[in-house]
Amino acid sequence: MAIGLAGWAIVLGVVLAYQGLCLVANGDRWPAASEVIRDVMRYPVGRWVLFGLWLWLGWHLFVRGWRFFLRG
Repeated sequence: MAIGLAGWAIVLGVVLAYQGLCLVANGDRWPAASEVIRDVMRYPVGRWVLFGLWLWLGWHLFVRGWRFFLRG
């Protein structure tokens, strides 16, 4: 469990560092993650794809393997 948490912490740190570097850098060579999401959200199909990815991620992180707390 500790290895999994450390792995997610590293992934989140890398994503946040990339976002910060893209926002601070003067050039437009690499788009920030927020710019990519904004461009995808411009189209209805992109909104549905992001919504599906959000549901899929939520299911795999929070629901799968969960046990109802009032069940015996």
